[in-house]
Amino acid sequence: TNSAEPSLASFHLLLLLPNKPSRTIHLLSSSRRRMKLQAALIALFSASAEGFMSPIVSPSTTSLHSTAVEARPKKQTQYANRFEKIKAGYKGPQIKIEQAVEDEVGFSYASFADAVAATDYAFNRNDIVKGTVVQYDKGGCIVDIGAKASAYLPLQEATLFQEQGQSIEGIIDIDEERQFEIISEEDENGQLLVSIRRIQYREAWDKVIAKQDSDEVFEAECVSVNRGGAIFLVEGLRAFLPGSHLTGRLPDDDLVGQTLPLKFLEVNQEDNKLVVSNRRAVVEEQMAELSRGDVIDGIVKALKPYGAFVEVGGMSGLLHISQISMDRITDLEQVLQPGQKIKCMIIDHDKVNGRIALSTKTLEPEPGDMIKDPARVYEMADETARVYLEKQEAERKKREASAKDIVLGLGDALDDLSVGIEGGESNDAASDNLDSLLN
Repeated sequence: TNSAEPSLASFHLLLLLPNKPSRTIHLLSSSRRRMKLQAALIALFSASAEGFMSPIVSPSTTSLHSTAVEARPKKQTQYANRFEKIKAGYKGPQIKIEQAVEDEVGFSYASFADAVAATDYAFNRNDIVKGTVVQYDKGGCIVDIGAKASAYLPLQEATLFQEQGQSIEGIIDIDEERQFEIISEEDENGQLLVSIRRIQYREAWDKVIAKQDSDEVFEAECVSVNRGGAIFLVEGLRAFLPGSHLTGRLPDDDLVGQTLPLKFLEVNQEDNKLVVSNRRAVVEEQMAELSRGDVIDGIVKALKPYGAFVEVGGMSGLLHISQISMDRITDLEQVLQPGQKIKCMIIDHDKVNGRIALSTKTLEPEPGDMIKDPARVYEMADETARVYLEKQEAERKKREASAKDIVLGLGDALDDLSVGIEGGESNDAASDNLDSLLN
């Protein structure tokens, strides 16, 4: 047994045996029994001694306990980007290059480190840098701008105006070298975002402002139409053309893809607002070639209670009901119809606002011919116009002569008045003479 009490009693028994020979001889009469008893007592003593010993802790248990107590979380170093992390772990060149080899190639680790230190890698947002397109990637393209990592050009930043469904391959070519604008800070991989669109946007506004200052006529393509008008592309910027400023037609789907002459009505860069006019551009071009008294062909576009609108050379002119015939017109639709071709005379025009006043009354050989026989009016239009203009010119000269006579008569009267004053006539008499002359 491994209990402490029986082992201790056996030990005491062993100690007492030499001092009690009579009792020992009595218990163990033969030598053979004595030897067996001694062997049993020795074994019992060894077992009892193990019971008094303290337990020994295994090394593996101690090791695990120590590790659990002493373990501490390690603080991780934060790096700005992947390159800073690589730089922190760099331990210098691991291969020793012989001096003879460095002399032969003319380059060494030290000279390379000096070159890197002397290179300026400062790339800031909004900087304009030169770059080269090296490959297409993820719908955009990779651009080498000389930074630690290649920059990325997204598709939406590749051009100012992008057609629907257009890919990056159709906008920019591989190995194309051009200017790019940096539009972001470095990401965790040291990569920058660049843009072409923002450079084109500023350049486009500079060109638009220059055109407005010169007030020149320019051409632009229609890219879409809406309820109020049409959208035209001017230097890559979207400009609105109101329907009222489109001459000779309505803003429908057939207009998309066509190129028209335009002029600016409003340019506001702060609000990103462009308004253009086709009528103003056309009118100014046509007005330079038109003058009062010209006989021109036109097409009736619309009838109103006060007259008819006639398209003349891409412009809209007004043929007032009082200028259609010498006779009174009770029903305009009996005289003119939309789509009808007519001949008319320009009697007035406003070049600034692009307005033209027309007349067919001046082309009538006889009063009322526009109602009775309009074909005769159109057939004899040129001759009738010539006669009308000669009559107008004669009347003008007559009016000028009459005005000249009045001015000359007024000058003679003033001379007589001044002579009378010098001869000593009173101021009252002079005043009476002047009043009578004016009356």
